[in-house]
Amino acid sequence: MREGAFRSLAAGALVGAMLLSGAAVTRAHTNAALPFAGQTITVAWAGPPPPKADLDRFTAQTGAKVQWVNIGWDALQTKITAAVQAHAYFADVTDVDWSRVGQYYLLKWFVPLNKYFDLSTLKDVPQLSSFVYNGQLVGMPADSSFTVTTINTALLKKAGITTLPTTFAEYTTDLKQLQAKGVSAHPLDIPLQAAEGLSTYWYQVTAAMGGTMLDKAHKPLFTNPNSAGYKALAWIVNAYKTGLVPKANITMLDGQAQQGEMALGRVASVFSDYSGNVGSLYNIPGQSKVINQVRYLPIPGVNGTAPNLGNPDGMGIPMTARNVAAGAAFIKWFDDARNQALWSGLNGSTDVIVGFTLPMRLSSLEMLIKANKIQQGDLLLNMLEHHAQAAFPNGIPPWYNQFSAAVNTNIHSAALGSESVQAAAQAIAQTVNSLQ
Repeated sequence: MREGAFRSLAAGALVGAMLLSGAAVTRAHTNAALPFAGQTITVAWAGPPPPKADLDRFTAQTGAKVQWVNIGWDALQTKITAAVQAHAYFADVTDVDWSRVGQYYLLKWFVPLNKYFDLSTLKDVPQLSSFVYNGQLVGMPADSSFTVTTINTALLKKAGITTLPTTFAEYTTDLKQLQAKGVSAHPLDIPLQAAEGLSTYWYQVTAAMGGTMLDKAHKPLFTNPNSAGYKALAWIVNAYKTGLVPKANITMLDGQAQQGEMALGRVASVFSDYSGNVGSLYNIPGQSKVINQVRYLPIPGVNGTAPNLGNPDGMGIPMTARNVAAGAAFIKWFDDARNQALWSGLNGSTDVIVGFTLPMRLSSLEMLIKANKIQQGDLLLNMLEHHAQAAFPNGIPPWYNQFSAAVNTNIHSAALGSESVQAAAQAIAQTVNSLQ
């Protein structure tokens, strides 16, 4: 009965979407005609799809079939750029990351979604503003991802640690105790492959150290050894060189480390993890060996709790898409409040999308809390509403892609020992200055 009620609501939402887009809608008896019958939309995404039964529901509601293409996040960004620059079809729906919204707006690479979504009705989408540029909706949030610290309490207890750390110094001391006690040879996960996940990890450690990367004029703030950014870079490199981080992490992406290390109990903590991973990865049978052992921890800062950094992915429609209206209907369906809750564990593990972070709607998160289906739900809701903030509080630089590449390339090199921490910080700063 619950599913039937949901289908009615979703069908109504899709009819509304068609009216907004100007598409004709006809009715046969009491059922809306399938507006996209015979169409197939390609969704290119950096993660697994919703369960087949759910995608079949979308087809039953709209007539459109979904071809889901799973591509690694970094490779996906490259493919988006190559396809749009070549004016070639790539997908009808694909990723719009928070960091690329300004670039996509300026280059006009994505279809504006304002005609399909009324911004005034999306008050329960806390990270919506990250996808709006000069009033234009470049993409719709697909989750409400923000960085969190996760910690394996069972391993802490085994090492004799009975109080969870609240400061960065306590956190580092606990990692060293886990190692010294022989509980975890390499207790800390840091993904050190030269990729975006390493960049965002540095941003979060910098925030925990009490600072940010760039000032209001987008000038570097991390070259002074006493700065938060420099200390964060040095901490990451030192953690790897002293063995707190597994040696294999030098070639690991963030998702690989979370699934292959944290979920298997090979490390005890991820300082900059993704919100939702406890429910969508660490507590999923078959995916994890640490069921009910991992919990969220307020980000340990210099003097207490530090801010969580927003890191949401969105969905958008490239200008080269073939089925724009059907793509918009899919995004609306994907962002439905109940669907978002289902994929985060509302019905247990059955409908969970592995690696899904948190729902993009507060109402979905509240559903999970009310149903007691999310661990530390009240803490996550509080983080999302009151502590999650932009990684660049002074605005994302228009040359963010080049900046991020310089960040992760040089931190990776410093961890390898190819350059010093000072040289890495200076090299990143030189890139910033050259882009001004």
